[in-house]
Amino acid sequence: MPRPLSDEQLSKTIETMMVEQNLRGMQTLYVHQQTGTYLRAAKSLFAASNTILIGTGFAVKQTFETDGPVGAIALYNALKALGKHPILVCGNPLYSALKADFNCFELPLNNIVDAMSFSQKALAELKPGCVLSIERPGLCHDNKYYNMRGIDISNDCGCFDFFITQAQCPTIAIGDGGNEIGMGNLSQYMSELSITASLTCCDELLLADVSNWAAYGIIAFLSRWHNQDLLAEVDTLAILQYLSERGSVDGVTHKNELTEDGLHAMHGQQLIARLRQLSGVANQNEDLQ
Repeated sequence: MPRPLSDEQLSKTIETMMVEQNLRGMQTLYVHQQTGTYLRAAKSLFAASNTILIGTGFAVKQTFETDGPVGAIALYNALKALGKHPILVCGNPLYSALKADFNCFELPLNNIVDAMSFSQKALAELKPGCVLSIERPGLCHDNKYYNMRGIDISNDCGCFDFFITQAQCPTIAIGDGGNEIGMGNLSQYMSELSITASLTCCDELLLADVSNWAAYGIIAFLSRWHNQDLLAEVDTLAILQYLSERGSVDGVTHKNELTEDGLHAMHGQQLIARLRQLSGVANQNEDLQ
């Protein structure tokens, strides 16, 4: 039997796995990062004893895309299972779609003028031990938000940027294209991509071909450290169905379907199976595909 990977080896393996399809050029950015991003991010969540804020939701056609909320819900459920106190932070219509089933905090839309004071007040009240952003639009050079096609979507966006930049605790951001919160960490390399890049920075930036998948990479570490197979509880198809019934669309196709960034749910499910094996938490007798 091969020796289990160390945490450092596992992180490096996950990091390269997450960008192996290179759908939107994340391999280009990854070479500029210091390895260990997933390990360091997971340690921050593991250590967080207070509230954990999870910002998500990317505006598409007056609704929200599937990439981001799927991973946010999976991470929320994993953290709840570990006895932590996660809160999903999002604007409408996603906030209204989720608030009945999850602990949520609402971001006002198109409120950039008051966004700094709003964020500082919220942080003072919520007192988070960690703040995480997954597939949230990030402010660009003109204090506006742009989608992958370069279209200004500011009117449909709430501002989560200052929750990240003003937090007095570790901050994590996940992105897959360059226009998300956290991508400011690699802003000097964005000219290599065809994107209106975000300038918002964070403590730890996680790259992935699909942002949802990065959440599973974090959960792999939490599973290992708690000796609990949290990834076995992640049913991506069920979460996609839940979101679809509430009006989600695929961010690439703009269709209400059970896909993420144009990919069938099986891609995420296969990645989860690989992560369960790599992290050493899967039952060795299970036939993982």
